[in-house]
Amino acid sequence: MKINTAEFVISNSEVEKCPKDRIPEYAFIGRSNVGKSSLINMITNHKNLAKTSGKPGKTQLINHFLINKNWHLVDLPGYGYAKVSKSTKAKFQQFITDYFETREQLICAFVLVDIRHEPQKIDTEFIEYLGESEIPFCIVFTKADKLGKTHIHKHVEAYKKNLLANNWEEMPQYFVTSAESTLGKEEILNYINEVNQSLFTGSDF
Repeated sequence: MKINTAEFVISNSEVEKCPKDRIPEYAFIGRSNVGKSSLINMITNHKNLAKTSGKPGKTQLINHFLINKNWHLVDLPGYGYAKVSKSTKAKFQQFITDYFETREQLICAFVLVDIRHEPQKIDTEFIEYLGESEIPFCIVFTKADKLGKTHIHKHVEAYKKNLLANNWEEMPQYFVTSAESTLGKEEILNYINEVNQSLFTGSDF
């Protein structure tokens, strides 16, 4: 898939105010400072579509972007950011949960995980939540340019082992990416394109 257009649509903290268009949505979410904004900008060929910052927690709203006039990329707040107030964090978690559990247009969530680290409890718990809630998702390993191929394989296998030990039957669909080298860009876009093609030929969209 080639990205021809990427346009900001709306930011808000209420799912009810999200676009009413019946077009597919793909949500990107991860722990704060996982490189989400950089990955979104890399995927869409825009340097500043998603706001990047040296300070974790920059994204604090549900952000919709219209891609190629026919699907939405949704940039969601990072979970587990420790430096916001408890009330703000509770608000984040509530509208994140509302989004995932009520948004009918959501086709797939891309859960971003920093490949440099061993499985983090906060990430595996969120993945577990998506699985238990039967919300389709893929894992996106970020910052792969920081590791060699051997360590990339080792860390992916560590995640696989962790999930299988927690009653997962198989490793979910995953992508290894780097915003610096554009690794994984084509794979993610091709995946979205294939899913969209199957939807557009059906009756849902």
